[in-house]
Amino acid sequence: MLREKDRVVRQAMMIFDASIVSLAFLVSFFLRKNFHDFYKLNIFPAIEVVQRDPALSLNDYLVALFIVVPVWCLALHWAGMYRSLRTKKIYEAVGAIVKAALLTGLVFAALTFILKIEFVSRAFMAIFLSVSSIFLAAEKAVIFYVSHYMRTQGYNYRKLLMVGTGNRAALFISKIKRHPEWGLRIRGIIDYEAAHEGREVEGVKVIGTLKDLPDILHNQPIDEVIFIVPRSKLGVIESSLLICETEGVKATIAVDLFELKIARARQTDIDGLPLLTFESTAAEGWALFIKRAFDMIASGAGLVLLSPIFLAVALIIRITSPGEVLYRQKRIGLNGRSFTLYKFRSMYKGSHERLAELAERNEMKGPVFKMRNDPRVTPFGKFLRKASMDELPQLFNVFMGQMSIVGPRPPIAEEVAKYEPWQRRRLSMRPGITCLWQISGRGGIGFGEWMNLDLEYISHWSLWLDLKILVRTVPVVIFGIGAY
Repeated sequence: MLREKDRVVRQAMMIFDASIVSLAFLVSFFLRKNFHDFYKLNIFPAIEVVQRDPALSLNDYLVALFIVVPVWCLALHWAGMYRSLRTKKIYEAVGAIVKAALLTGLVFAALTFILKIEFVSRAFMAIFLSVSSIFLAAEKAVIFYVSHYMRTQGYNYRKLLMVGTGNRAALFISKIKRHPEWGLRIRGIIDYEAAHEGREVEGVKVIGTLKDLPDILHNQPIDEVIFIVPRSKLGVIESSLLICETEGVKATIAVDLFELKIARARQTDIDGLPLLTFESTAAEGWALFIKRAFDMIASGAGLVLLSPIFLAVALIIRITSPGEVLYRQKRIGLNGRSFTLYKFRSMYKGSHERLAELAERNEMKGPVFKMRNDPRVTPFGKFLRKASMDELPQLFNVFMGQMSIVGPRPPIAEEVAKYEPWQRRRLSMRPGITCLWQISGRGGIGFGEWMNLDLEYISHWSLWLDLKILVRTVPVVIFGIGAY
């Protein structure tokens, strides 16, 4: 309800943003073409930052303009910019612009490669993405503050009729009153029980019952009817929903029908059949698509570029200890799927059979076995583990879609069998090579804290979080922090 906009308003916003992006494109062209005039101001002394491009032509660049403007607008739509700004914070709008800028840069780079648009320089694209982000942020800030100010003054507000008098209804009214900038006004409350007529809920009067709904819609200007009722009363309000449908008045039902602690509700459908889905993991389809695309590109490139290292490590393993080069083990992945995980063998042949005799020396509480100075590890295996090079073959698992670059580490079936119910939620996301546990101490962290870190990752997952984990993984791998 609060996040919806009329289609005309959304289209107007998109057209306006396209105009802003086009203006930013022309400004960026001017800055790029005249960069050396600014360079003469000696802002960057003794540094030739960008080479002069004498062939720079606006007519050529107009081709790029007609490509990049639609991409920008689609990226803004994907980032949620064209949902209602009524309840957004300004930093949320800026965050959406940053996400859209990153996606636009990736898509345009791919298109320039596919379409062989060689005349568009990387310097121009960097300037353009920066300028257009600044222009769009300034535009949204002006719209944000002006519209919020107008609503606090009583303009451009929506008139609501609420159905329900329970605690959830009272909480909803309190939120509306705390945020006058949202521009929402509750004209009154109706209830399914006549006994509540005349009472007040958070200062809003109950003006009738469900049977009075047609008269209220006929005699008062109502933009939307909000149903906040217990799930046991959903059948009672069906006729009222049909009245709203007949009258052409928007009707909204609060979906917090169950007291779930983690799962978030979203509306979906299958061939037109509306469904209410509760998910405890990330539901951003485009973001998950980008994550998977990155996994395929990164793992594929890694397998090619690191092939000499793969060959060298394989030869050393063969020479230093008998047995296979690769260690294969069944692991549990997304939603309980079983797959074969690959690692460079770092232990002596037959080490798995010795696990029982070393069980008492386990340094990790819970179902996971961790031990410093494990006698089953070969001398070269210690180096591989310290440098995290034993994990490199898992790039195969990533490329095949069984794992991700970033995600909770995949457990073995014996560990999963000992999980408590709340710990199984870590299986709700594709397992990864690196994760919060990996960058937070690894072997020095207890099993319970390890599980909490994985669940924290799942609950707050985003592409930005993945990027931060990747950046922080680099020093952990270089210095071998927590590895043994």
